[in-house]
Parts: sequence; C-alpha cells; structure tokens
Amino acid sequence: MGTSTRWRGPGGQSGIAADWSHASRRLSRWDSEGPQAERLLDEIFDDYLDVLHRTMREDQSAFGLVDAATEAGYRLADAMAALADDGPDGLKDADDFLTRFTNEVGGNGATITDAAIRRAATDSAERFLERQSEEPGDSERAGGGLAGDLLCLLYQWFFADIVSEFLRSVIAEKVKLVAPVLPVLDPGDHIADWAADKVLSLVPNPCEEAAELVEKAKSAESVVGDPVGSLPEIARSLVPGTVGKVLGLGAGDVLERQEGAEGESA
Repeated sequence: MGTSTRWRGPGGQSGIAADWSHASRRLSRWDSEGPQAERLLDEIFDDYLDVLHRTMREDQSAFGLVDAATEAGYRLADAMAALADDGPDGLKDADDFLTRFTNEVGGNGATITDAAIRRAATDSAERFLERQSEEPGDSERAGGGLAGDLLCLLYQWFFADIVSEFLRSVIAEKVKLVAPVLPVLDPGDHIADWAADKVLSLVPNPCEEAAELVEKAKSAESVVGDPVGSLPEIARSLVPGTVGKVLGLGAGDVLERQEGAEGESA
C-alpha cells in the first residue's frame, strides 16, 4: 500500500471487512445539515473506531499499525528527551522544529499507515507549538527545560492523532460525500475534535505515572530523581501499553508481539 497507489481502504462483503463497508455507507448517507448532525457524525466515528479495534484484535498485523505506531512511539520518547534538554531554545524557529519533529518522529515509510503517522507527528507538533506560545512562562521549568505537563500533552496528542489520521485516510479513500459546497460539518475536519474527546482518553499520561513514582518514593522514604527529567524514560516504557489501548488490544499484547519479534531476529 504505497502512497503512490490509490488505496480504497478496508472493505468487503463479509466479516470485519463488511463492518468497514457498513460504517462507510453510514457516513455516505450522513446529512451535514440535518438535525443533530454533529452527534450522528460522532456516532459514525465511534463505529469506525470499534471496527478498527475489532480488526486489530483479529489480526495484530493489520495495516502495519501496531508495529509502525510502536516504533513511532519510541522515536517520540527520544524527541521528548531532546525537548526536555533543549527547552524553548529549540522552538525558536517554528518551521525548523516542525520539519525536524515530523522527520524524526514521523519517519519516512511509504505506506498509508506511515503517511498517517507523519501527519500525526505534524499535527501534534503544531498543537505543541501553539500551546507553548500561548503560555510561554508556564511551559518552562527550572533549569531551562520544558515543563512536564507540556511534554505529556505532546505524548497524548500524538497517539490520539495516529488513530484519527488513520481513520481520516479510510474516510477520504472509501467515502465520497454528496454535500453542499460549504457543509456545516466536514467529516475530515471534525474527526480531530472527536479524537480529542474519544481517543485521547485512552492514552496514558506520563506525568501521572511520574507523580505516582514520587508518591511511592515518599511513602518508602526513598529519594526520587527529577520527575520531569525522567519523563522520556517513562514515556518509552508506556509505549507498548499505549499502542495497545488506542488500537483496542490488551495492555500486554503489543509488548508480547515486540518481544516475539525480537526473539525471532536474535
């Protein structure tokens, strides 16, 4: 499924493939100017997410999503480490940051899934820059690094964006809407808002994990290092479970898949 080849998306007349087609038919009949159009659109997106999750449970290799998202998650953890060290100085040239972040985190694969991950990297980086520019003082911490809350938002945004961008690809290739020139709601645009409400809640927050480590250290009367400085390591450790959650798999499924692949290559 290279980006140079038109992809018709998942579809068919039986099993999971038929469920993808059913969701697409629902969207093709959706009226952007009808009553409760936004609510109905969210329900259709919920159907897409449910079918995606069932697809992944049936075949973890489907679309190459598990492996691609896992690898991108590890690249994101590396980027978070660089941001934690460089602080706001690394964000002064917004265009340069966007290009570097997209290339480093999004990778350079040639499949539809790879393209969705690259768009997710760009989208989350843009949101990251916007939030940092709105609250520059709150985004910095002692020592010149970036505040942990901002890095954790970047982590959560990225994984939610992977799902929304993949589904956007399915919708764009599978469904041709008959709609007014200026529809009240554009499914392609609205999917980002839906993902923020639906998928974002599935993504664990590395900051919460860091806070738990601090509390455990206090109760054990032990010393814990800088919780913000350890965020990239915490984010890295959360990647398999995060990919599993956003793709509808068990928390340990992705880790077991990764360990199996490493064993085969050893």
